[in-house]
Amino acid sequence: MSKCSRAFTSSSNLQKHERIHTGEKPYECQRCSKAFTSSSNLQKYERIHSGEKPYECEKCSKAFTYLSYLQLHERTHTGEKPYECKRCSKAFACSTYLQRHERIHTGEKPCECKKCSKAFASSISLQIHGRTHTGEKPFECKICCKAFRSTTSLSKHERTHTGGKPYECKNCNKAFASCYSLQIHGRTHTGEKPFECKICRKAVRYVSSLSKHERTHTGEKPYECKQCSKAFTCSSSLQKHERSHSAEKSYECKECNNAFTASKYLRVHLRSHTGEKAYECEQSQKGFSCHANFEDMQECTLEVKPGR
Repeated sequence: MSKCSRAFTSSSNLQKHERIHTGEKPYECQRCSKAFTSSSNLQKYERIHSGEKPYECEKCSKAFTYLSYLQLHERTHTGEKPYECKRCSKAFACSTYLQRHERIHTGEKPCECKKCSKAFASSISLQIHGRTHTGEKPFECKICCKAFRSTTSLSKHERTHTGGKPYECKNCNKAFASCYSLQIHGRTHTGEKPFECKICRKAVRYVSSLSKHERTHTGEKPYECKQCSKAFTCSSSLQKHERSHSAEKSYECKECNNAFTASKYLRVHLRSHTGEKAYECEQSQKGFSCHANFEDMQECTLEVKPGR
């Protein structure tokens, strides 16, 4: 019996469609038991396990698991962005990206996790989050066999082996390992801050920064140290704190083998080798490699009385 009156050209297509109503998924993956409504969807999914990428870009030879991924990638060469936001005129290569972007304006998060009630703006974000509950990591690195929850994480990881940074900023030529990192970096040039706090209207560049900021209103500290129970608003603060227990110095300078507990300390140290002065005083034109020294200089400048 028809449930939605939709018509099809063949009985096989009708049978596939009816499974949407019945929930029947007769095609099961032999590796992980995930089930699908059609054999074609199962075949596509199995490429995740096999690593098969039958669709190759003619311009750069990059290969993809699905034809739709290749078509989307090809727009990185042509620059085509046919989907435009009506609110801010920002354009996107695919309709899905536009839909996700539009939720920045509306604040809509329609995809909710059934286990912890956390809400997400897109189904793919919910799907990836769901793997934190199941422990599923279906994407494996062929070089070191490390497994990941998402293809994005796997791609980023693979570049630690290859050193590849294929995404270059047109403004400053800085290169990045992922398209997302380039997109975030681009906001330093445009000044764009698309994420706004609903409580105080403060705008920030990153969704992670918004989450951290919102906790200043709620007082939430979801990251707790297992050794002393001290709680933190973000995971990076917890990681830094945990090193105070272990005295771990995981950030090592390749030039002199000096090790540091945090990446920011390593970055400051590296400037002693490169001579880079990242902070400059506008009044004295003096440069500083460390922000703390820069702030000290500004304080001293402010204390000097006019005419002295």
